Amino acid sequence: MPSAVALVLAAGRARRLPDKTPKQYLALAGKPLLRRTLEAFTVHPRIDRVRAVIHPNDRELYERATEGLELMEPVEGGKSRQGSVVNGLESLTIEDPDIVLIHDGVRPFVGLDLINRTLNALDKVSAVVPALPVVDTLKKVEGGKINKTVPRNDLWRVQTPQGFHFKDILAAHRSLIGLDLTDDAAVAECAGLEVTIVEGAEENFKITSPDDLARARRNLHPNLSGIRVGSGFDVHRFGPGDHLMLCGIRVPFEATLIGHSDGDVGIHAVVDALLGAIGAGDIGHYFSSTEDRWKGTDSEMFLSKAVELVRNRGGNIIHVDVTLICNRPKISDIRAAMIQRMAEIMTVSVAQINVKGTTTDGLGFTGRGEGVAAQAVATVSIADG
Repeated sequence: MPSAVALVLAAGRARRLPDKTPKQYLALAGKPLLRRTLEAFTVHPRIDRVRAVIHPNDRELYERATEGLELMEPVEGGKSRQGSVVNGLESLTIEDPDIVLIHDGVRPFVGLDLINRTLNALDKVSAVVPALPVVDTLKKVEGGKINKTVPRNDLWRVQTPQGFHFKDILAAHRSLIGLDLTDDAAVAECAGLEVTIVEGAEENFKITSPDDLARARRNLHPNLSGIRVGSGFDVHRFGPGDHLMLCGIRVPFEATLIGHSDGDVGIHAVVDALLGAIGAGDIGHYFSSTEDRWKGTDSEMFLSKAVELVRNRGGNIIHVDVTLICNRPKISDIRAAMIQRMAEIMTVSVAQINVKGTTTDGLGFTGRGEGVAAQAVATVSIADG
Protein backbone atom coordinates (compact mmCIF):
# COMPACT_ATOMS: atom_id res chain seq x y z
CA MET A 1 0.00 0.00 0.00
CA PRO A 2 1.44 3.44 -0.91
CA SER A 3 2.68 5.57 1.99
CA ALA A 4 0.54 8.60 2.76
CA VAL A 5 1.12 11.78 4.77
CA ALA A 6 -1.51 14.35 5.73
CA LEU A 7 -0.32 17.96 5.65
CA VAL A 8 -2.68 20.15 7.69
CA LEU A 9 -2.51 23.91 7.12
CA ALA A 10 -2.95 25.97 10.29
CA ALA A 11 -0.76 29.03 9.77
CA GLY A 12 -3.45 31.49 8.72
CA ARG A 13 -4.86 34.50 10.51
CA ALA A 14 -8.65 34.99 10.61
CA ARG A 15 -9.99 38.22 9.15
CA ARG A 16 -13.67 37.64 9.85
CA LEU A 17 -13.55 36.39 13.44
CA PRO A 18 -13.29 38.96 16.25
CA ASP A 19 -11.65 36.63 18.79
CA LYS A 20 -7.98 37.39 19.55
CA THR A 21 -7.19 33.67 19.62
CA PRO A 22 -6.49 32.32 16.11
CA LYS A 23 -9.59 30.47 14.97
CA GLN A 24 -7.81 27.13 14.62
CA TYR A 25 -7.28 27.09 18.40
CA LEU A 26 -10.80 28.10 19.45
CA ALA A 27 -12.67 25.52 21.52
CA LEU A 28 -15.38 23.33 20.04
CA ALA A 29 -17.15 21.57 22.92
CA GLY A 30 -14.01 21.65 25.02
CA LYS A 31 -11.54 20.63 22.33
CA PRO A 32 -9.45 22.98 20.11
CA LEU A 33 -10.71 23.11 16.54
CA LEU A 34 -7.28 22.18 15.13
CA ARG A 35 -7.02 19.14 17.40
CA ARG A 36 -10.31 17.82 16.02
CA THR A 37 -8.96 18.22 12.49
CA LEU A 38 -5.67 16.51 13.23
CA GLU A 39 -7.38 13.63 15.03
CA ALA A 40 -9.37 12.81 11.91
CA PHE A 41 -6.10 11.94 10.18
CA THR A 42 -4.15 10.45 13.09
CA VAL A 43 -6.83 7.80 13.60
CA HIS A 44 -7.16 6.96 9.91
CA PRO A 45 -5.61 3.54 9.18
CA ARG A 46 -4.22 4.54 5.78
CA ILE A 47 -2.53 7.77 6.88
CA ASP A 48 1.02 7.01 8.03
CA ARG A 49 2.08 10.41 9.35
CA VAL A 50 0.49 13.80 10.04
CA ARG A 51 2.25 17.16 10.01
CA ALA A 52 0.81 20.60 10.75
CA VAL A 53 1.98 23.87 9.24
CA ILE A 54 1.62 26.59 11.88
CA HIS A 55 2.18 30.30 12.38
CA PRO A 56 5.55 31.01 14.05
CA ASN A 57 3.79 32.88 16.87
CA ASP A 58 1.48 29.98 17.69
CA ARG A 59 3.91 27.34 18.97
CA GLU A 60 2.65 27.47 22.56
CA LEU A 61 -1.00 27.32 21.43
CA TYR A 62 -0.15 24.40 19.15
CA GLU A 63 1.62 22.44 21.88
CA ARG A 64 -1.33 22.82 24.23
CA ALA A 65 -3.85 21.94 21.53
CA THR A 66 -2.06 18.78 20.36
CA GLU A 67 -0.80 17.36 23.66
CA GLY A 68 -0.78 13.57 23.50
CA LEU A 69 -1.30 13.30 19.72
CA GLU A 70 1.24 11.36 17.66
CA LEU A 71 2.34 13.97 15.12
CA MET A 72 5.40 14.94 13.16
CA GLU A 73 7.20 18.09 14.27
CA PRO A 74 5.25 21.11 12.97
CA VAL A 75 6.62 23.39 10.27
CA GLU A 76 6.35 27.18 10.17
CA GLY A 77 4.11 28.62 7.49
CA GLY A 78 4.94 31.20 4.84
CA LYS A 79 3.52 34.62 4.03
CA SER A 80 0.72 33.13 1.92
CA ARG A 81 -1.22 29.90 1.78
CA GLN A 82 0.87 28.76 -1.15
CA GLY A 83 4.05 29.62 0.74
CA SER A 84 2.87 27.56 3.70
CA VAL A 85 2.19 24.56 1.47
CA VAL A 86 5.64 24.84 -0.10
CA ASN A 87 7.24 24.86 3.35
CA GLY A 88 5.23 21.82 4.33
CA LEU A 89 5.99 19.89 1.17
CA GLU A 90 9.71 20.66 1.32
CA SER A 91 9.79 19.38 4.90
CA LEU A 92 8.47 16.02 3.67
CA THR A 93 11.25 15.37 1.15
CA ILE A 94 13.13 13.27 3.70
CA GLU A 95 10.00 11.17 4.30
CA ASP A 96 9.39 10.98 0.52
CA PRO A 97 5.82 9.64 0.80
CA ASP A 98 3.98 8.31 -2.22
CA ILE A 99 0.89 10.40 -1.49
CA VAL A 100 0.18 13.65 0.31
CA LEU A 101 -3.22 14.93 1.37
CA ILE A 102 -3.34 18.70 1.92
CA HIS A 103 -6.11 19.83 4.23
CA ASP A 104 -7.37 23.07 5.79
CA GLY A 105 -6.88 23.02 9.55
CA VAL A 106 -10.25 24.74 10.04
CA ARG A 107 -12.26 21.94 8.43
CA PRO A 108 -12.66 19.77 11.55
CA PHE A 109 -15.48 17.55 10.25
CA VAL A 110 -13.57 15.71 7.53
CA GLY A 111 -14.83 12.15 7.69
CA LEU A 112 -13.36 8.70 7.21
CA ASP A 113 -15.36 8.12 4.02
CA LEU A 114 -14.18 11.36 2.42
CA ILE A 115 -10.54 10.58 3.18
CA ASN A 116 -11.04 7.10 1.75
CA ARG A 117 -12.61 8.45 -1.46
CA THR A 118 -9.67 10.78 -1.94
CA LEU A 119 -7.08 8.06 -1.33
CA ASN A 120 -8.86 5.54 -3.53
CA ALA A 121 -9.00 7.95 -6.46
CA LEU A 122 -5.23 8.41 -6.30
CA ASP A 123 -4.81 4.76 -7.31
CA LYS A 124 -5.86 5.85 -10.80
CA VAL A 125 -5.19 9.60 -11.12
CA SER A 126 -2.40 12.02 -10.21
CA ALA A 127 -4.50 14.66 -8.46
CA VAL A 128 -7.95 14.66 -6.85
CA VAL A 129 -10.16 17.11 -4.95
CA PRO A 130 -13.48 16.61 -3.16
CA ALA A 131 -16.21 18.84 -4.54
CA LEU A 132 -19.93 19.53 -4.35
CA PRO A 133 -22.13 20.78 -7.20
CA VAL A 134 -23.39 24.36 -7.02
CA VAL A 135 -27.16 24.21 -6.48
CA ASP A 136 -27.99 27.90 -6.10
CA THR A 137 -28.57 30.17 -9.06
CA LEU A 138 -25.55 32.40 -9.61
CA LYS A 139 -25.65 36.03 -10.69
CA LYS A 140 -22.86 38.30 -11.85
CA VAL A 141 -23.27 41.67 -10.14
CA GLU A 142 -21.73 45.01 -11.01
CA GLY A 143 -22.38 48.16 -9.01
CA GLY A 144 -25.03 46.43 -6.95
CA LYS A 145 -27.03 45.44 -10.05
CA ILE A 146 -27.34 42.01 -11.63
CA ASN A 147 -25.46 41.93 -14.90
CA LYS A 148 -26.30 38.40 -15.96
CA THR A 149 -27.12 34.91 -14.76
CA VAL A 150 -24.15 32.52 -14.70
CA PRO A 151 -24.86 28.92 -15.83
CA ARG A 152 -24.21 26.58 -12.91
CA ASN A 153 -24.26 23.24 -14.74
CA ASP A 154 -20.50 22.77 -14.66
CA LEU A 155 -19.71 24.66 -11.44
CA TRP A 156 -18.51 22.88 -8.30
CA ARG A 157 -17.55 23.95 -4.77
CA VAL A 158 -14.12 22.56 -3.98
CA GLN A 159 -13.09 21.31 -0.54
CA THR A 160 -10.09 19.67 1.09
CA PRO A 161 -8.30 17.28 1.62
CA GLN A 162 -6.86 17.58 -1.84
CA GLY A 163 -4.80 14.54 -2.76
CA PHE A 164 -1.69 14.28 -4.91
CA HIS A 165 1.22 12.05 -5.74
CA PHE A 166 3.91 13.69 -3.65
CA LYS A 167 6.58 14.17 -6.29
CA ASP A 168 4.06 15.67 -8.75
CA ILE A 169 2.67 18.33 -6.41
CA LEU A 170 6.11 19.17 -5.01
CA ALA A 171 7.42 19.79 -8.54
CA ALA A 172 4.31 21.82 -9.39
CA HIS A 173 4.72 24.07 -6.35
CA ARG A 174 8.44 24.52 -6.97
CA SER A 175 7.76 25.63 -10.53
CA LEU A 176 5.12 28.18 -9.47
CA ILE A 177 6.68 29.81 -6.40
CA GLY A 178 5.58 33.43 -6.08
CA LEU A 179 2.06 33.01 -7.39
CA ASP A 180 -0.78 33.46 -4.94
CA LEU A 181 -3.12 30.65 -5.95
CA THR A 182 -6.02 29.87 -3.62
CA ASP A 183 -5.71 26.08 -3.50
CA ASP A 184 -3.41 23.26 -4.51
CA ALA A 185 -5.68 22.09 -7.29
CA ALA A 186 -5.04 25.45 -8.98
CA VAL A 187 -1.29 24.86 -8.63
CA ALA A 188 -1.66 21.41 -10.16
CA GLU A 189 -3.76 22.80 -13.03
CA CYS A 190 -1.20 25.51 -13.80
CA ALA A 191 1.56 22.90 -13.82
CA GLY A 192 -0.34 20.81 -16.38
CA LEU A 193 -1.58 18.07 -14.06
CA GLU A 194 -5.01 16.60 -14.66
CA VAL A 195 -7.21 17.06 -11.60
CA THR A 196 -10.18 14.80 -10.93
CA ILE A 197 -13.03 15.36 -8.49
CA VAL A 198 -14.64 13.00 -5.99
CA GLU A 199 -17.82 13.57 -4.03
CA GLY A 200 -17.33 16.02 -1.16
CA ALA A 201 -19.40 16.30 2.01
CA GLU A 202 -21.66 19.12 3.19
CA GLU A 203 -20.50 18.65 6.79
CA ASN A 204 -16.89 19.21 5.71
CA PHE A 205 -17.28 22.98 5.78
CA LYS A 206 -14.58 25.55 6.46
CA ILE A 207 -14.89 27.67 9.60
CA THR A 208 -14.25 31.32 8.74
CA SER A 209 -16.97 33.35 10.49
CA PRO A 210 -18.92 33.49 13.77
CA ASP A 211 -21.86 31.85 12.00
CA ASP A 212 -19.60 28.97 10.96
CA LEU A 213 -18.49 28.55 14.57
CA ALA A 214 -22.10 28.42 15.73
CA ARG A 215 -22.87 25.84 13.03
CA ALA A 216 -19.87 23.76 14.10
CA ARG A 217 -21.02 23.76 17.71
CA ARG A 218 -24.51 22.71 16.62
CA ASN A 219 -22.97 19.88 14.58
CA LEU A 220 -21.22 18.55 17.64
CA HIS A 221 -24.46 18.60 19.62
CA PRO A 222 -27.30 18.09 17.14
CA ASN A 223 -29.81 17.55 19.95
CA LEU A 224 -29.29 20.88 21.67
CA SER A 225 -32.83 21.05 22.96
CA GLY A 226 -32.11 22.23 26.49
CA ILE A 227 -32.48 25.96 27.03
CA ARG A 228 -30.93 27.50 30.13
CA VAL A 229 -31.39 31.08 31.33
CA GLY A 230 -29.05 32.77 33.80
CA SER A 231 -29.27 36.19 35.43
CA GLY A 232 -26.59 38.51 36.79
CA PHE A 233 -26.56 41.69 38.84
CA ASP A 234 -23.72 43.99 39.86
CA VAL A 235 -23.17 47.43 41.36
CA HIS A 236 -20.14 49.73 41.50
CA ARG A 237 -19.90 53.15 43.11
CA PHE A 238 -18.23 56.21 41.62
CA GLY A 239 -14.78 57.34 42.73
CA PRO A 240 -12.07 59.74 41.54
CA GLY A 241 -11.07 59.21 37.92
CA ASP A 242 -11.49 60.34 34.35
CA HIS A 243 -13.23 57.40 32.67
CA LEU A 244 -15.55 54.43 33.14
CA MET A 245 -15.33 50.93 31.70
CA LEU A 246 -18.79 49.85 30.55
CA CYS A 247 -19.35 46.63 28.57
CA GLY A 248 -15.75 46.68 27.39
CA ILE A 249 -15.79 50.32 26.25
CA ARG A 250 -13.67 53.09 27.79
CA VAL A 251 -16.05 56.02 28.36
CA PRO A 252 -14.59 59.48 29.19
CA PHE A 253 -16.24 60.68 32.42
CA GLU A 254 -15.59 62.88 35.46
CA ALA A 255 -15.38 59.83 37.72
CA THR A 256 -14.56 56.12 37.58
CA LEU A 257 -16.23 52.98 38.88
CA ILE A 258 -14.48 51.57 41.91
CA GLY A 259 -13.82 47.84 41.89
CA HIS A 260 -11.13 45.28 42.53
CA SER A 261 -10.72 44.87 38.76
CA ASP A 262 -11.52 47.66 36.30
CA GLY A 263 -15.06 48.03 37.70
CA ASP A 264 -16.86 47.11 34.46
CA VAL A 265 -20.28 46.62 35.99
CA GLY A 266 -21.87 45.53 32.68
CA ILE A 267 -19.39 42.76 31.98
CA HIS A 268 -19.53 41.56 35.58
CA ALA A 269 -23.29 41.14 35.34
CA VAL A 270 -22.98 39.26 32.04
CA VAL A 271 -20.33 36.94 33.48
CA ASP A 272 -22.64 35.99 36.35
CA ALA A 273 -25.53 35.49 33.92
CA LEU A 274 -23.50 33.11 31.74
CA LEU A 275 -22.18 31.19 34.73
CA GLY A 276 -25.70 30.97 36.11
CA ALA A 277 -27.02 29.53 32.86
CA ILE A 278 -24.63 26.57 33.08
CA GLY A 279 -24.74 26.19 36.86
CA ALA A 280 -21.09 27.13 37.30
CA GLY A 281 -21.17 29.40 40.34
CA ASP A 282 -20.42 33.10 40.15
CA ILE A 283 -17.66 35.50 39.16
CA GLY A 284 -16.18 35.51 42.66
CA HIS A 285 -15.58 31.77 42.48
CA TYR A 286 -13.11 32.26 39.64
CA PHE A 287 -11.90 35.82 40.23
CA SER A 288 -12.06 36.54 43.95
CA SER A 289 -11.80 40.17 45.04
CA THR A 290 -9.57 38.99 47.88
CA GLU A 291 -6.82 37.91 45.47
CA ASP A 292 -4.27 40.58 44.53
CA ARG A 293 -3.60 38.99 41.13
CA TRP A 294 -6.98 40.22 39.86
CA LYS A 295 -6.46 43.82 41.05
CA GLY A 296 -6.96 46.20 38.14
CA THR A 297 -7.58 43.34 35.67
CA ASP A 298 -9.37 44.07 32.40
CA SER A 299 -12.82 42.52 32.82
CA GLU A 300 -12.67 41.30 29.23
CA MET A 301 -10.63 38.38 30.58
CA PHE A 302 -13.45 37.45 32.98
CA LEU A 303 -15.97 37.42 30.15
CA SER A 304 -13.69 35.37 27.90
CA LYS A 305 -13.35 32.80 30.68
CA ALA A 306 -17.12 32.62 31.16
CA VAL A 307 -17.63 32.10 27.42
CA GLU A 308 -14.98 29.37 27.45
CA LEU A 309 -16.75 27.62 30.33
CA VAL A 310 -20.07 27.77 28.48
CA ARG A 311 -18.57 26.21 25.36
CA ASN A 312 -16.60 23.62 27.31
CA ARG A 313 -19.93 22.58 28.80
CA GLY A 314 -21.21 22.00 25.26
CA GLY A 315 -23.26 25.19 25.35
CA ASN A 316 -24.11 27.68 22.66
CA ILE A 317 -24.81 31.31 23.55
CA ILE A 318 -28.15 32.29 22.05
CA HIS A 319 -28.65 35.80 23.42
CA VAL A 320 -27.40 38.20 26.10
CA ASP A 321 -29.44 41.18 27.31
CA VAL A 322 -27.85 43.86 29.53
CA THR A 323 -29.55 46.73 31.35
CA LEU A 324 -27.34 49.53 32.70
CA ILE A 325 -29.03 51.55 35.46
CA CYS A 326 -27.70 55.09 35.89
CA ASN A 327 -28.43 58.77 35.29
CA ARG A 328 -25.13 59.34 33.51
CA PRO A 329 -23.39 58.61 31.20
CA LYS A 330 -26.07 58.53 28.53
CA ILE A 331 -26.21 54.90 27.43
CA SER A 332 -27.86 55.56 24.07
CA ASP A 333 -24.75 57.45 22.92
CA ILE A 334 -22.46 54.44 23.44
CA ARG A 335 -24.89 51.56 23.01
CA ALA A 336 -23.74 50.48 19.52
CA ALA A 337 -20.08 50.49 20.54
CA MET A 338 -20.82 48.39 23.61
CA ILE A 339 -22.80 45.84 21.61
CA GLN A 340 -20.01 45.57 19.05
CA ARG A 341 -17.35 45.09 21.71
CA MET A 342 -19.32 42.50 23.65
CA ALA A 343 -19.95 40.54 20.44
CA GLU A 344 -16.22 40.60 19.67
CA ILE A 345 -15.26 39.32 23.11
CA MET A 346 -17.85 36.52 23.01
CA THR A 347 -17.30 35.69 19.30
CA VAL A 348 -21.01 35.96 18.55
CA SER A 349 -22.91 38.20 16.17
CA VAL A 350 -24.13 41.65 17.22
CA ALA A 351 -27.67 40.36 16.72
CA GLN A 352 -27.13 38.14 19.77
CA ILE A 353 -26.35 41.06 22.10
CA ASN A 354 -28.62 43.78 23.45
CA VAL A 355 -27.59 46.66 25.72
CA LYS A 356 -30.01 49.24 27.06
CA GLY A 357 -30.06 51.92 29.73
CA THR A 358 -32.60 53.12 32.24
CA THR A 359 -32.83 55.49 35.20
CA THR A 360 -34.64 55.16 38.52
CA ASP A 361 -36.37 58.55 38.37
CA GLY A 362 -34.04 59.95 41.01
CA LEU A 363 -34.64 57.13 43.47
CA GLY A 364 -31.94 55.11 45.22
CA PHE A 365 -28.16 55.33 44.94
CA THR A 366 -28.19 55.43 41.12
CA GLY A 367 -30.80 58.18 41.24
CA ARG A 368 -28.51 60.14 43.55
CA GLY A 369 -25.65 59.72 41.08
CA GLU A 370 -23.56 57.57 43.41
CA GLY A 371 -22.77 54.77 40.94
CA VAL A 372 -23.98 52.38 38.24
CA ALA A 373 -25.89 49.10 38.49
CA ALA A 374 -26.29 46.43 35.83
CA GLN A 375 -28.63 43.52 35.25
CA ALA A 376 -28.03 40.82 32.64
CA VAL A 377 -29.90 37.81 31.30
CA ALA A 378 -28.12 35.13 29.27
CA THR A 379 -29.89 32.48 27.22
CA VAL A 380 -27.83 29.37 26.46
CA SER A 381 -28.67 26.11 24.70
CA ILE A 382 -26.87 23.16 26.22
CA ALA A 383 -26.48 19.57 25.13
CA ASP A 384 -28.07 17.66 27.98
CA GLY A 385 -30.71 20.27 28.77
